[in-house]
Amino acid sequence: MAHGLTAGAGRWASLWAPVLAGTLGAGAAIATGELLAGLVRGAPSLVNEVGTLVIALQPPGAKDFVVALFGTNDKLALNVLVVALALLLAGGVGVLAARNFTLGAAAFVAAGALALFAAVRDPLVSQGHALLVAVLAVSAGLAVLAGLLSLVPGTSVAGAFGGQAQPGAPGTAGDDDAAWTRRRFLIASAGTIGVVVAAGGAGRWLLQDEHGEGIVSTSRLPAAFIAVPPLATDQTIDRVGITPLVVPNDQFYRIDTALLVPQVDVASWQLEVKGMVDHPLTFTYDQLLAMPLYEQYVTIACVSNKVGDHLVGNALWTGVRLKEVLAQAGVQAGATQIVGRSVDGFTVGFPTSWALDPQREPLIAVGMAREPLPAAHGFPARLIVPGLFGYVSATKWLASIELTTREAVDGYWIPLGWAKDGPILTQSRIDLPVNGDDVAAGPYEVAGVAWAPDRGITKVELKVDDGDWQAARISRPISKATWVQWAFDWTATPGRHSLEVRATDGTGTVQTDEQTDPAPDGARGHHRISVNVS
Repeated sequence: MAHGLTAGAGRWASLWAPVLAGTLGAGAAIATGELLAGLVRGAPSLVNEVGTLVIALQPPGAKDFVVALFGTNDKLALNVLVVALALLLAGGVGVLAARNFTLGAAAFVAAGALALFAAVRDPLVSQGHALLVAVLAVSAGLAVLAGLLSLVPGTSVAGAFGGQAQPGAPGTAGDDDAAWTRRRFLIASAGTIGVVVAAGGAGRWLLQDEHGEGIVSTSRLPAAFIAVPPLATDQTIDRVGITPLVVPNDQFYRIDTALLVPQVDVASWQLEVKGMVDHPLTFTYDQLLAMPLYEQYVTIACVSNKVGDHLVGNALWTGVRLKEVLAQAGVQAGATQIVGRSVDGFTVGFPTSWALDPQREPLIAVGMAREPLPAAHGFPARLIVPGLFGYVSATKWLASIELTTREAVDGYWIPLGWAKDGPILTQSRIDLPVNGDDVAAGPYEVAGVAWAPDRGITKVELKVDDGDWQAARISRPISKATWVQWAFDWTATPGRHSLEVRATDGTGTVQTDEQTDPAPDGARGHHRISVNVS
C-alpha cells in the first residue's frame, strides 16, 4: 500500500481527486462528530472543543481583534474557521494518502487525537463520550477517504473496493474507461457531499436546539423580598430609535468564551463558597431561591466595547445579596480577592473590598427582567457586580465563589494581557442620528445613552462642529449603578456636520477625549459622528 501514483493516472487522479477525497473524508469525520454530539447528550462537538482550545491558547490581544472584526458573531466565525482550516488541511492529507495511505491515515488519527485532547479538557464533557465520538468520527473519515481513493486509478488503495474500471465497463476504449472512472468518482463524491451536509447540518441543529439561549427553568422566579418600584415617566426619554433604558433579555449583548451555551441541570447543580472562609457553604438552586431575593437595575459592559459600540446594557437583576452570603461564610482576614468560577472552568477575580463596600450591592443573580436567567446569560446563577467590567466580575453559569488573595489567582483574561482591575469607565454614545445619516434641515432631537456605574451620570453635553459644549437633558437616573438616556434639541442647518458627546460622572470627572483601544482596561474617548443635513 506504499506505492505511488502511476505515471498515466492523469491530472485529475493525481491532484484534484485526492484533494477532494481528503476534504470529504474530513467532512465525514466532522459531520459524524456533530451528529453524535446532537444525538447523545453529553457527547462533545469536536468542532466546538477545538475552537475552545483555540480560545484557551489565544495570544494577548486576540480577543479584542476578533470582537472588533465580528462583534457578537465571534463564536460563529471561530467555528467556521475551525471547519474551513480542517477541510483545507485535509485536502493535502488526501494527496498524501493517495501516495501512501498509511501516512494519510496517521494524519487523520493525529487530528482525531487533537480533538480528543481538546474534548477531555472540558469539565462538562464525559471522557467516555469524548473517546467514542473521536473514534467514530475518525473511522467515518477514513472510510470515506479510502472508499473515494479506491475509485481513483493509480492511488495506494485503487481497486481495493472494486473501484478501478473493470473490463466490460461502459466504453471499452481507454478514453471511455477513464471517463467512466471519473464519473464513478464524481457520483460517489456528490453522494458523500449530500450525506455530509445532511448529517452535519442535522447534528448542528440538534446541538443548537439542546444548547438554546432561552429560559431552561420550568419554575417561576419567586417574588423579590425587596422589589424595585415601577419606573417613573421622567426616568425614560420617549424617542423612537433610542436604546431602551432597560434592554430586553433577547436583545442583551452576549460576550463570553462558551461556544455552546452550557445547559446546567439544576437538580444536581450546587454553588460552593470556599477558600479563606470560616464556614464553607454549599447551596442548591432551591436553597438560593428560598433566600431573600433582592432586585436592582445594573448596567454592565464588556471591556472590548469600543467607543460608540453596543456591548453594554442595562437590566433588572434579581438575586441574593453577595454580602449576606459572605457574612454567613465568614471572610477571613487577608482574603483580598473573590474568584468566581463557572461550570466550564472560566474564572474572574475582583477585590473583596469592592464587594463589601456599603455603597454597592453585588448579587448572586438568579433572575433577569423578573424571569429566571436565560441560559445564554448564566442560568442558573451568575455574579453581577456593579461598576466592574464583566471580564473581572460577571461569572455566568456560576459553580463556586472562592475567597483568596489577589496574588494567588489570576482570572482567565489576566494572563492574556488584560488589566487585573477593571472598573467600568465613564462613557457616552450617540444613538440618533447614526454616523453617515442624511438629516433634514430644521429641528432634530439628537439622543443616546451615557453610563458610569457605579458613580452615576450627572451631566451629558453635546458639541456641534467646533462650537461650545452644550448641556443635553438627561433622564432621571434610576441609581448610580445604571446608565441614563439623554437628548439634545438641535436646529440642523444645511451642510456636513460633526456631533460629539461627553459625560460627567457622579464624582465630577469629565469623560476624557483621549482615544485608547479597549485593551487592556477599556476604550476611552468621545463618540463622534458625521451627518449630512439637507
